[in-house]
Amino acid sequence: MHLSVVVPVFNEKDNIKPMLEALKESLKGIKHEIIFVDDGSSDETPELINIEAKNKPAIRLIQFSRNFGQTSAMAAGIDAAKGKFIATLDGDLQNDPSDIKMMLEKLEAEKLDIVAGIRANRKDGMYLRKIPSKIANWLIRKTTKVHISDYGCTLKVFRASIAKQLGLYGELHRFIPILGNMEGAKIAEVDVKHHARQFGESKYGIGRTFRVISDLMLMIFMSKYRQKPMHFFGTVGIFMFGMGGLIESYLLLLKIFGQDIGGRPLFYVGILLIITGLQLITTGFIAELVMRTYYGSQNKKPYNIKNSFSGGKNDADKKESRNSKS
Repeated sequence: MHLSVVVPVFNEKDNIKPMLEALKESLKGIKHEIIFVDDGSSDETPELINIEAKNKPAIRLIQFSRNFGQTSAMAAGIDAAKGKFIATLDGDLQNDPSDIKMMLEKLEAEKLDIVAGIRANRKDGMYLRKIPSKIANWLIRKTTKVHISDYGCTLKVFRASIAKQLGLYGELHRFIPILGNMEGAKIAEVDVKHHARQFGESKYGIGRTFRVISDLMLMIFMSKYRQKPMHFFGTVGIFMFGMGGLIESYLLLLKIFGQDIGGRPLFYVGILLIITGLQLITTGFIAELVMRTYYGSQNKKPYNIKNSFSGGKNDADKKESRNSKS
C-alpha cells in the first residue's frame, strides 16, 4: 500500500459520495486506501459509507461509539493506516482531494517527512474564522518558533513512520507540525485549494480559539521540557523559594532590632513563596519520575534515529539486500 487517506467525518452524509468521487479521480495510478473515521455521527453518515464501500476493499470505515473529537478520529485513522504515506483531510470537501497527489510528489521528491497545506484563498467567514485563525497562527509561530503559515489546515501528507509517532490526543491535531518538529521531522508547506462548504454545517466556532490557547501552553511546555520537566519546575521553584527566604531573612533582622513584623503583609508573602517553591520543586521530582516511568514501561527512547551507517553503507539498505538474496 503506497498511500492511506484518513478522513475524519461527523454528520457529513451529503459529502460522502462527492468526496469518494473526488478521491477516486485524484488518486488514479496510486495504490491507495481510504479510511473514514466516523466520530459518532447522529445522521446516516456511517450507513452511506458502508454502502459505498460494498465490494470495495480500498474503502474502510472505523466507527466510534460516541463523539471523541477530531484529534481522536485522526489518531485512529493513522493507527489503522497500512500505507507508506498518509494523507489527512477534512470530510466537508473544503479541502480539495486533487491536491494530495501534488503534495505526495513534493514529499517524495524533496525527501520530506511532512507537507502541510496553506489555504491560500480561504473560503470562510472573515470575523469568526479568518481573523481568529490569523491571530492563533501568529501566536503559535511566535511562541513555538515552528514557522508554519496555516496550522488549521487539515490537509497534510506524512511519511507513515512519522505520523505514527505523533502521539495525538485531546485536541492536538492543530499542532501536528509542532509534534512533528519535536520528532525531528523535515517539514515544508505548499498552497492548496480551499472551497466554501456546500453541504452540512460547520463544527467550528469562536470558542475553539480559547481551546487553542490552552493547548498552546501545553505545546510550549512539551517542546521545551518534555524530557526534562525538573528544569522548569525546579528553576521556578528554587527562584520562589529563594525570594521567600530573602524576605524572611530581612524580616528576621528587623525582628532582632526590635521591630514588630507579625502584622506586615510582606511576612505572609515570604511564607507563601517558600511553600509554593517547595511544592514546585516536589512537583518537578514527581514529573521526572513519571517521565522516566513513561519511557521505561513502554520501551520508548528519548531520541529518534533517522539512519545509521557502517562500513560506509546504509544499514537499512544492507538489510534489504540480504532479504532479497534470501
